[in-house]
Amino acid sequence: MVVQRGRKGRTAAVGAVCAGTALAVLAAAGCSGRGAAAADVSAAEARAAVREAAGALAGSGTSRTRTAVEMTNGGTRVTIRGTGVFDYGRRTGRLRVVLPGEATGESGRRRVVELVTPGALYMRNRGAGVPDGKWVRVDTATLPDGNLVTGGATDPVSAAELLRGVRSASFRGEERLHGETVRHYRGTVDLAVAAREAEPRSRGQLAAAAEGLSNRTVVFDAYVDERGRLRKIRHRFSFPRAAGAPGGEEDAEVVSTTSLYGFGVPVEVELPEPEDIYTGRIAAP
Repeated sequence: MVVQRGRKGRTAAVGAVCAGTALAVLAAAGCSGRGAAAADVSAAEARAAVREAAGALAGSGTSRTRTAVEMTNGGTRVTIRGTGVFDYGRRTGRLRVVLPGEATGESGRRRVVELVTPGALYMRNRGAGVPDGKWVRVDTATLPDGNLVTGGATDPVSAAELLRGVRSASFRGEERLHGETVRHYRGTVDLAVAAREAEPRSRGQLAAAAEGLSNRTVVFDAYVDERGRLRKIRHRFSFPRAAGAPGGEEDAEVVSTTSLYGFGVPVEVELPEPEDIYTGRIAAP
């Protein structure tokens, strides 16, 4: 349930936030069991199962979610973790993302609250000069990766919509996950195709990702339960590395993992009042 209190307001001055949490780090910087029946599933059947899992999520109601975004910063691996809840019919959710010191340049961890809505991301405790208690609102279609990892997490709706662009897939076998049997698929998606085939409210941000990422082909591992619900998805993204950053001219790799569990939990997302949204300048990371 989304509770809208007042108008969202315009916050064009916050466009500088597009560097984002995970992308700022880049600028500075599953399971193994298999079932025996893997060979019995054709590539066409695997592609269909993956594509159908993307469409099934909207009918899955609500769930808890756990996220992890892994990247390398100057030879050090940094992992940003988050937990939260999502309503897939309304395409809204709430996440609490923990940023390690390596990601913020601070001595301790920063805990950011994120509200994900169709077309917009709200962040509180963002840092970078934003006053405590204030929110930042960002149009996700303006971000260079469409907010696939900019906020330090990949929300499950975006993770699923990417699968609509599946280009190749193979069945890797059955495994146990969250106490249930799931079917593991591995393959690639084409971001440009995903942007065309996605649900209309997701097309803008996926089109931005197709333009902003180094490689529009993304490798994935998807885990689908017996009801056709997506239970875990891992994507491997490539980003252009900033000039002079450690690693030379090679693209920066980011691995994003999103898990879904605890289906049926109550979800209420309350959007901030216009006066609680910061409209000033965001400091450079």
